[in-house]
Amino acid sequence: MTAERTKAGRIKHPKPSSASDASKIKRKSRRKGSRPKGDVRLAKFQTGYDEGYREGVHSGIQSYPTLFEGTSIVIPTFNQLNMLMQCIDSIMENTDLPYEIIVVDNASSDGTAAYLQGLGGQVRYRLLDQNRGFAGAINSGMMMAKGRTILLLNNDILVTDNWLDNLLTCLLSDESIGMVGPVTNYISGDQKINVPYDDIADMPRFARENNVSDPSRWCQIDRLTGFCLLFRRELFEGIGYFDEGFEIGNFEDDDYNIRVRLLGKNLVMAQDTFIHHFGSVSMKALGDRFQEVNDRNQVYFMDKWHNPYEWIDHARQHDELNLGSLEHVASFYPEQIVVKAVGANYYWIEHGKRRVVEGEISFPVVRISQVDLRRWPLGEPISSGEVEKRWRSSGDATGMETGVVTLPDEKIFHLENGIARRVISKAVLQAWNLHLKPTKTITPEMLSERVQGLPIISPPLLRQVL
Repeated sequence: MTAERTKAGRIKHPKPSSASDASKIKRKSRRKGSRPKGDVRLAKFQTGYDEGYREGVHSGIQSYPTLFEGTSIVIPTFNQLNMLMQCIDSIMENTDLPYEIIVVDNASSDGTAAYLQGLGGQVRYRLLDQNRGFAGAINSGMMMAKGRTILLLNNDILVTDNWLDNLLTCLLSDESIGMVGPVTNYISGDQKINVPYDDIADMPRFARENNVSDPSRWCQIDRLTGFCLLFRRELFEGIGYFDEGFEIGNFEDDDYNIRVRLLGKNLVMAQDTFIHHFGSVSMKALGDRFQEVNDRNQVYFMDKWHNPYEWIDHARQHDELNLGSLEHVASFYPEQIVVKAVGANYYWIEHGKRRVVEGEISFPVVRISQVDLRRWPLGEPISSGEVEKRWRSSGDATGMETGVVTLPDEKIFHLENGIARRVISKAVLQAWNLHLKPTKTITPEMLSERVQGLPIISPPLLRQVL
């Protein structure tokens, strides 16, 4: 068979006379390397998609430091889809000020992922590959937050008229205010109030009548619970992340409260702001495990702090001439240590600076967040040999200039160029690897000859890269 050329110039193949002839034509076509049109379109689409994705990633990296004049509302969730849906709906219905919603899902199995994906651009979200608890989910959300203010919110909440307006009015009224929380119907502590409604349908009316901005109803308190916490971005940059050593939930908010107060900042309850709380839904879902989780977190808290109010008073007395001048918790971190954040570099911390360590060191480093690391300005690099020497230095025969000393009553101090700083617990000692340093027992009289510095607290334990 031969082909004929049409008037239009196209090649017209005659109809094959048999199945055998047809197969020959197909084989010939393959030999010429022709490809189905569908494959070509798919390849072009993939090329375009890959290029667009690269441009999107680049644009995201470039805009990452850009903030917006609004509030990032961070909601952790786990297997409570109906609650989450109600919570998000209530925010959209009752919030007029600029905001973004960030939901962090702790590997739910109830359709939460599909719901979040279906919301499109209305909500930013992250789906974790495992349940990292309240602290872990909150940390992921705070890392994503772009707002000038950050609000942490339980998923079992219904917000109400003027809720965010009133909380922001309170927070921004005074630089000394660190965090603000509302009142509610179901919570432990001072934020619980009696409500006149039994039916949730009657709640909005009560909230509307209550939520009239009134500074006379703002009260300074010692503890704000974590169901709803509002604070400035600057506070987050000063305090850092939640401690992920508190598993599932409970006590991580108490821990954060203490760190806020160590900086001389106040906690304020805004009684002119009411929101409805269905009440510890995720914790109740633990059933018999609740008490076990609660007890374990309480032990972790006590090992870390012992008597936290002692250290708050100590810090305030130390800073009594300029209360609130401490900008970040790095003031309560030790010096003459080696730390590591994101990336390959190790840093020697001394004289308020971080210095890149050049070479290998023989002792373990402490992993901290990028937020924590940025608090120390960058200094000149330092050799690993010099770091080893300074780490192990124990001064002269009359006493130690650096290292760890203990008193006969077992109180522990870290000496930093002659300044004595109380290590508040053995857990703190180990958290910074200070137990690996040279140690010596001295008398209270010897200690009294040294300048007393701020106490040393633990960094938050992180189980993810932040």
